[in-house]
Amino acid sequence: MTFHVDPDVVRIVRPLWHVFDAVRVVLREPRLDDPLRQAALAVRGSAGPDGTADVVGAVRTMYRRVGLDPTKVRPASEALGRRVRRGEELPRINSLVDVTNWCSLETELPFGLYDRDRLDGDVTLRLGREGEEYAGIRKDVVHVSGRLTLADAAGPFGNPTSDSARTMVTPATTRALVVIFGPADLPAAIGDRAMALTRERVTAFCGA
Repeated sequence: MTFHVDPDVVRIVRPLWHVFDAVRVVLREPRLDDPLRQAALAVRGSAGPDGTADVVGAVRTMYRRVGLDPTKVRPASEALGRRVRRGEELPRINSLVDVTNWCSLETELPFGLYDRDRLDGDVTLRLGREGEEYAGIRKDVVHVSGRLTLADAAGPFGNPTSDSARTMVTPATTRALVVIFGPADLPAAIGDRAMALTRERVTAFCGA
């Protein structure tokens, strides 16, 4: 699989991506119980988004550069952090989704997670075209016109806010694509550390 970045977005987003092979996805991984609980406690004890303005601000700027108000269409990472700070636990979906949510919560970067075998050919990160949409995981339709979106030969399937039902990860998944939507304004080292952490945790908890 080749990952392309459209020239229209190279000054807006610096994506990092990795394909994990031989992953084992289970609905509930008990070994994650304590790490996820501790991660949520640590976030609740932190200063919050204003205390991490470099990353949160850069992600919000990334949205504004494509004409989106990040306070109305929230990046997935920020929505996750707000949920945890309200006192809720990290959502438990399956082991691989849980690990990437954990990484997104701690790094404050939006992640995308996709079943590699449900993708059709190469992947391009671009702006959505007029009328483009897809069936979302938690909502009926996700409209991506003018928004950052990932697309394959079958059309768009993901963005930094909401991913598609077509490519979602399930216990049947054995290969997965992880994409970190890193704002172009952030130092590359921040994204690199986020991906290194993700690879370490996916290997430890999902056997990749």
